[in-house]
Amino acid sequence: MDLEWLRRVCLSLPHTTEQVQWEDVLVFKVGGRMYAVAQLEPGDVWLSFKCGEEEFPELIERPGVLPAPYLARAHWVALASPEALPSVEIEELLRRAYELVFAKLPRKTQASLTAGKSRRSKSRLRPALNSLRR
Repeated sequence: MDLEWLRRVCLSLPHTTEQVQWEDVLVFKVGGRMYAVAQLEPGDVWLSFKCGEEEFPELIERPGVLPAPYLARAHWVALASPEALPSVEIEELLRRAYELVFAKLPRKTQASLTAGKSRRSKSRLRPALNSLRR
């Protein structure tokens, strides 16, 4: 597991965007809100992400998992290294983080994101349909 693996997992989730913030932090967002944060430079934490209120105390009891600096009160956890948890579990936790943040987006934002997806798929079909009509 490395940064490219993490990018592949996060960017596979619908409407995810990524950007570098705070000089050396890669942030993954949906609807403009963060759900995962990765350090680009070696440090005390490799990855931080949102988790559910009920999952938080269970996760931080595990070795290599700690309350995320500055974000623990919002139920974020941090992994000290990529080896802190199995990759399959990290992938599932990232999906859950995405779902938690997406569910808290305003309904209007959720609707515009899902509508944008269907509009794009229709516009891709339009040129193919036009060529069939000729």
